[in-house]
Amino acid sequence: MMKLKAHGRNTLNTEVTNISNHGFWLINAETEYFLAYTDFPWFKDAPVSGILNVEELGENHFYWPDLDVDLSLEIIKHPKDFPLQSKM
Repeated sequence: MMKLKAHGRNTLNTEVTNISNHGFWLINAETEYFLAYTDFPWFKDAPVSGILNVEELGENHFYWPDLDVDLSLEIIKHPKDFPLQSKM
């Protein structure tokens, strides 16, 4: 018997709920986080579709494949503790 493995978007509870001129809100596990463009410049000029396309790779690990941005929840919660590795 052939077994099929489901492919597609991760169905964990992660979603971008709002995008503004200053940043966007990410909901994960019923908690909402604001990602300001000043702290996360990779998103500032990104297309809306790229920001909305977020995957939860594992607990507390998020990836935006269209933008090649990979962030942990710890970085999202405390961006000042993690100096930017890339300048836009």
